[in-house]
Amino acid sequence: TIQSPAPAPSMGKAKGSGGGRGGGGGHGSGGGGGLRAAGGVAKKAAKGGTGPAGVSGLEFHKSKGQHILKNPMVVQAIVDKAGVKSTDVVLEIGPGTGNMTMKLLEKAKRVVAIELDPRMVLELQRRVQGTPYESSLTIIHGDFMKVALPYFDLCVANIPYNISSPLTFKLLAHRPVFRAAVIMYQHEFAMRLVAKPGDPMYCRLAANTQLLARVNHLLKVGKNNFRPPPKVDSSVVRIEPRHPPPPVNFLEWDGLVRLCFGRKNKTLGAIFRQSSTLAALETN
Repeated sequence: TIQSPAPAPSMGKAKGSGGGRGGGGGHGSGGGGGLRAAGGVAKKAAKGGTGPAGVSGLEFHKSKGQHILKNPMVVQAIVDKAGVKSTDVVLEIGPGTGNMTMKLLEKAKRVVAIELDPRMVLELQRRVQGTPYESSLTIIHGDFMKVALPYFDLCVANIPYNISSPLTFKLLAHRPVFRAAVIMYQHEFAMRLVAKPGDPMYCRLAANTQLLARVNHLLKVGKNNFRPPPKVDSSVVRIEPRHPPPPVNFLEWDGLVRLCFGRKNKTLGAIFRQSSTLAALETN
């Protein structure tokens, strides 16, 4: 089934999400003008060259961040590490052409997939049509950052990297609290996310995320596992929200952490002796 998304509550400014790079899709939205082709829109190849790589008549464009996760062993490893139960409702962000979606449907009670690219929505419908999984898949056609999230037990996603941070904190703000999220990030972002105090990569992102959740690095995924290959490697991270959440005003906490990490070459003592910092603390 396909649902029209309900708008999400306002969460401040954030970049809109693309069409996702799920277990067979690209991250970033597809679309655009061009020649009509079976299963999607095709652009004319440059003279003497070839067009962007695609499958099932669909094209994926590097300029929009679309990269297919082509290695079935990596798809299977992600699903296995997610620990999907037969009673789970699984949220998938950016399912793309549905390689990971089909593996999730084999294990979960229901999969809710959020996809922005209408071509991918049609491809996903085509893949489940006439199969036992057709009634177990709900597709929400919309932008993840703008839709109200449904109930889910587990999130498994290969996300658009340009919204990694706002996407993560939107998930962590979701109620009721879900069990875990297993997400593919850009490798460098993932390393900052899981960094511990004392690590050179420990930062505001790590402090904020680890206040709200336990995070663990699961596996690194080389860029050659995608078609076309991106410029950077990726990593899969498991995020388990703390339940109950810590009794902390997150906005106040984030303001404090922003001060602490705002000047990397200064000690905390020096930062909190500055007149501008003292004035900010008094007014807030």
